[in-house]
Amino acid sequence: MNKTLFFFSLFIISCNQKEKNTISEIFSFNPGIETRWSSGENLNGVKGGGARENNGAKGHPQDAIEARSTRTLLDIQGQGIINRMWFTINDRSLQMLRSLRIEMFWDNENKPAVSVPVADFFGLGQGIVKFENEFFASPEGRSFNCFIPMPFRKAAKITITNDSDKKLNNIFFDVDYSLIKSWSDSYMYFHAFWNRDTATTVGKDFELLPRIQGKGRFIGTHVAVNANPLYRKSWWGEGEVKMYLDNDGEFPTLVGTGTEDYIGTAWGQGTFQNRYTGCLTANDSLDKWSFYRYHVRDPIYFSSGIKVTLQQIGGNMKPVVQEMQEQKVPLVPITIDDMANSGKQIFLYEKGKVTNLKDRKDLPDNWTNFYRSDDVAATALFYLNTPSGNLPSLPPVNYRTAKLQ
Repeated sequence: MNKTLFFFSLFIISCNQKEKNTISEIFSFNPGIETRWSSGENLNGVKGGGARENNGAKGHPQDAIEARSTRTLLDIQGQGIINRMWFTINDRSLQMLRSLRIEMFWDNENKPAVSVPVADFFGLGQGIVKFENEFFASPEGRSFNCFIPMPFRKAAKITITNDSDKKLNNIFFDVDYSLIKSWSDSYMYFHAFWNRDTATTVGKDFELLPRIQGKGRFIGTHVAVNANPLYRKSWWGEGEVKMYLDNDGEFPTLVGTGTEDYIGTAWGQGTFQNRYTGCLTANDSLDKWSFYRYHVRDPIYFSSGIKVTLQQIGGNMKPVVQEMQEQKVPLVPITIDDMANSGKQIFLYEKGKVTNLKDRKDLPDNWTNFYRSDDVAATALFYLNTPSGNLPSLPPVNYRTAKLQ
């Protein structure tokens, strides 16, 4: 047997064994786990405490959240893992979804590990659509499901806050979790961080995740882009994702080749849904995109910290870019495709200087990449070895909901 066939055989055996292990877990009893659901019918999943209202009939399926008020979905002491969250609300407008704030607190910490607008937490930064991927789902575009496992050692608390001036009349929810008897030192705490810049700075990378300290694993990101109409439908997604691991300085260890490349597609970006990558919104007429990427099969670990950025780069043919530059549209040319030289790049960018395309008669009229400014919002999903982190608080509701269509 040659080496290629040998290692391929080992790979197939490994995959089959993992599948068998997953199946065997379904019919194996684990005495170290107790199952609980927290819902309106039994808040916090008290043993024997469910369906007590209305003499056991349907009595408390939903609640309301007044304007500027908070509803607690779970608040328990103990050791466990959250396995699934589901809820639905009557007002599913993007304005309300950006106004609602989901927060998660681990081990009695005062600072939340998760503080994200509901829309963006579920990957719906441009509005609700029906979808399903590895971690999130909205089967018919009317509900919100999350399947990310979230361990906690001492306590867990999950809240939804209505930061709007409008009452939310209905919220139905359940949080499914397991109480566990044993804890592994390898377990980490789930975190999520939301960031938005309504007008990114030309030449400055947008931070999907500002630098954090600690040991952990970067799980992925949800991104929503409102492309700036000043750029005349130019492609906005030439920017590369960069990940600065541990003690990286000016330059990152991990870097991709373009935005659509990062989510596994190419040559532009239409709507699609895959298990680990997808684009839920691709609206050319409104210049709106929303997409996701999860690092499950390609894990990203860090030992002392991480920062993740997305370059703000677009592209169009040189005559179009030159005309925009002449009209004072904010941009900085970076490269031009040199088709006469095996498709290599002609470098135009130098820090502190801007190439005036009109003055460069020697340049071909080919595809030109340029720094630009757009409205970008993103949620970073990650695990950390501590129950709270060092990231800034969620911005106020008027900033989260600004310029929504």
